[in-house]
Amino acid sequence: MDTDVLRITALTRGYGKVVANDDISLRVRPGEVVGLLGHNGAGKTTLVSQVVGLLKPHAGTIQVGQVDAVRHPGAARRHVALQAQSQTPIDGLTPRSAIEIAGRLRGLSSRDARASAVDLAEELDIGPWLDQRALPEGGGLSGGIRRLTGFAMAVAAPTALLILDEPTNDIDASRRRLLWDAVRRRGDLGSGVLLVTHNVAEAERIVDELIILDRGRVVADGSPAHLRGTQDSDLRLELQLPPDGADPSEEELELPVLRRVRTGRRTLLTVPAAEAASAVAWATAQRAENRIDGFSLAPATLEDAYLALTVHADPDADRTADPAPDPAPSHQETAHA
Repeated sequence: MDTDVLRITALTRGYGKVVANDDISLRVRPGEVVGLLGHNGAGKTTLVSQVVGLLKPHAGTIQVGQVDAVRHPGAARRHVALQAQSQTPIDGLTPRSAIEIAGRLRGLSSRDARASAVDLAEELDIGPWLDQRALPEGGGLSGGIRRLTGFAMAVAAPTALLILDEPTNDIDASRRRLLWDAVRRRGDLGSGVLLVTHNVAEAERIVDELIILDRGRVVADGSPAHLRGTQDSDLRLELQLPPDGADPSEEELELPVLRRVRTGRRTLLTVPAAEAASAVAWATAQRAENRIDGFSLAPATLEDAYLALTVHADPDADRTADPAPDPAPSHQETAHA
């Protein structure tokens, strides 16, 4: 039996000559948090707009549960809770009343909606602002509290599919951690979650599956471990380059490098853990000769693989990448068939 809460197949959508979504396929199962990663302009929000019926695809299908979302967008939306990328309009309301209204619209009783608002205020640490009114032009409540209120409105009542488009925008570091934990908790409680973000490092710890978009296409998908494409013991040697200086890692190195990515004034080298001492010795020598401004050595992360897949040899982008060996190719046809 098909248990997907969201299944997208061969989705294509353009704006004039620009193809924003190019033959995208993905699925979200109940209890699964799927991260949709990509730079600004990669096509993430365009995809979300089609799922909730704000845009119609030029080709492909969208299935929300058992509903054809292209033919019946209104019926599909009843199974979806969305936190959009833009701020939720709550001027004139307090966070408490906004959350309660969202819960009531989702079918909660007045009593349950009130309880949900109190529980969410505690979960997200927004209690001191619960009864403070949002005023026009950003008055009354900060952008972070407004953003957290928008998230609380989306999750006020359980839903089969939860779509979050850049939910941590404007949120401070401590409450961002609370929000990530809240997202993971919704998946553990059975909702399917599509998490749209460009924050690779923070999303990595809560997602089950990742889909990386680049220029409208899926360039890789799989678990974080699969996409990292390295051993858990591999290390990242990050070089901070001087302005207009040459990159010494472009020269012939005795140091074995598993992956190399250049972005702006940073070069990220993935090296085996056994070469840690050699890597530090080489980088220290480069620093002593003023060929780099500094360096750091840490465990390899998903960001290294993400950058290797999405940076381009584009003269206007100031970003280049060397091809990674076996760079975790997309298994879209096998995993998402």
